[in-house]
Amino acid sequence: MDFLNELTMTFSSLSENEGFARSAVAGFCVALNPTLDEITDIKTAVSEAVTNCVVHAYPNKKHGKIEIWVGLTKNCVHIAVRDDGVGIENFEQAREPFFSTKPNEERSGMGFTVMESFMDTLVLNRRKSGGVEVLMTKKIKGEKIALGGMNAVL
Repeated sequence: MDFLNELTMTFSSLSENEGFARSAVAGFCVALNPTLDEITDIKTAVSEAVTNCVVHAYPNKKHGKIEIWVGLTKNCVHIAVRDDGVGIENFEQAREPFFSTKPNEERSGMGFTVMESFMDTLVLNRRKSGGVEVLMTKKIKGEKIALGGMNAVL
């Protein structure tokens, strides 16, 4: 697949980096002129994916690395969020609403459900290095603007 633009960033699995990640990805996606709803969906999904890495990938407060890759096509955002942590034993169970491996920490268990509801596709992969790769896509319809009395989508 040919991408119009790509971004790769790596940062420590610290909770304070979640806001940075969602803002950076959202800012990068602005080139496709997404609607406010579309950009909010992307930010929410990235936030959930990064939070999952921070909370689950590196137990016992050990910090690791999180990598995000973003690729833009004419009307679609492709996002990969990767970690080298402990991985997920059972993907099907992890995707069930309200399932949490940390119920004592008041986790809702809705991370993957939220990601699936805001993105068009969500795929989970095991990494050879251990850890997980979350692949997401979002089709961008774009803002409609008036051009000489006609509506157009940029």
